[in-house]
Amino acid sequence: MSSKSNFERFQLKPFIIEALNEQRFFMPTEIQERLIPAIISGKDVIGQSQTGSGKTMAFLIPVIERVDVTKEEVQAVITAPTRELAAQIFTELEKIIGFAEEAEQITAKLMVGGTDRLRTIEKLKTQPHIVVGTPGRILDLVKEQALKVHTSELFVVDEADQMLDMGFIEEVDQIAARMGEELQMLVFSATVPEKLQPFLRKYMNNPRHVQVDPQQTTAEKIDHYLLPSRHRDKMKLIIEVAKQYNPYFAIIFANTKEQVDEVADAMLQAGLNVERIHGGLNPRQRKQVMKVVNSAKVQYLVATDLAARGIDIKGVTHIINYELPKNDSDWYVHRVGRSARAGESGVALSIYEEQDESIIQKLMDRKIKFTFVDMKDGEWVELENKFKRRVRKATTKPAVVTITRNDQPNTGGKAKAKPKPVKPGYKKRARFAQEKIEQKMRRKRKK
Repeated sequence: MSSKSNFERFQLKPFIIEALNEQRFFMPTEIQERLIPAIISGKDVIGQSQTGSGKTMAFLIPVIERVDVTKEEVQAVITAPTRELAAQIFTELEKIIGFAEEAEQITAKLMVGGTDRLRTIEKLKTQPHIVVGTPGRILDLVKEQALKVHTSELFVVDEADQMLDMGFIEEVDQIAARMGEELQMLVFSATVPEKLQPFLRKYMNNPRHVQVDPQQTTAEKIDHYLLPSRHRDKMKLIIEVAKQYNPYFAIIFANTKEQVDEVADAMLQAGLNVERIHGGLNPRQRKQVMKVVNSAKVQYLVATDLAARGIDIKGVTHIINYELPKNDSDWYVHRVGRSARAGESGVALSIYEEQDESIIQKLMDRKIKFTFVDMKDGEWVELENKFKRRVRKATTKPAVVTITRNDQPNTGGKAKAKPKPVKPGYKKRARFAQEKIEQKMRRKRKK
């Protein structure tokens, strides 16, 4: 089976190839192709790409390859801006190192806030080879002298622009300053803002900067719709939209945690199966929400942009923007990127107001094609695109249009009945693949 893998060209440890084959990763993505050899050879790198480019594996594979299991010391530190993203990276790491034989077993620890600090310190009597975590908790353990990072010469900073936005760069800087003199820095980010440059110049030596532009701004199988609020009660409108779609699983985005709470409360009162996630929840609450979401026990998740970057929530069929992001068109791309993953289709609908016209124009300039719609008497109606220059005025009655997860707009005739929630086939396939991986890992441990 390993002969199928194009990853063999990188001369990786056999168990890494085996793990990748088991997850059906045979062909490196562009960012993996361009960065894995550079990282293995010891170069500093900046990987600039949008979500879904395969950048997590672009740093995990070479980091695992570089670990020397004969040394019981920290050899790589991987930081992420949120607990959820750190946990996700750690899960992907475990899927690979779980295939190692006993003689080449790599140890790893997840270190995030919201967990028992004293228990974590107790477990650090033996230092792990790889540390994954949030900057605050890692720095805390370093200052306590429980975690010894001075032996590590590999430092990964994931979602660096978000680290900057959330005020974590100073903590990342303090961790880096305590690491080995020959530090190899791997920075991954969707954007590289000017304010990040002093940090990069401080620690990076002639880095290999690879920017991977997506072939298109958003996934090919997402249908984008715009719905004008027209001074209506937006809370009633969002509930009507949610009921009309009746999705398998939808994420509804708002710009502030206060707005998320208002929308989630209104949807609960309307009898909808809904959860919420934002930075105002404590770690235990956020962990519980993600557990419910990942077990497919909820139909709607109302979220701030915390859920749009990095976190891989599977089975998202619909993205509904209660509010469009303010000014920054990249956030729209991050939001809708939660849907239509792994070749599946998806729907993205945004409720917009007059002040949103500038960001809509920016998105259209990025080649995103919108269909303008409205809801009248429980039916979807297609509208004229008011943003097109020199458009011909509509002279006929607006066509009725139905929008479901798998359908293209269907002009003419009445809107179809509400689609029943249908479990996507890929959910079943993903679970089957995960079970196979876990079985294989259990067999390895028994040996």
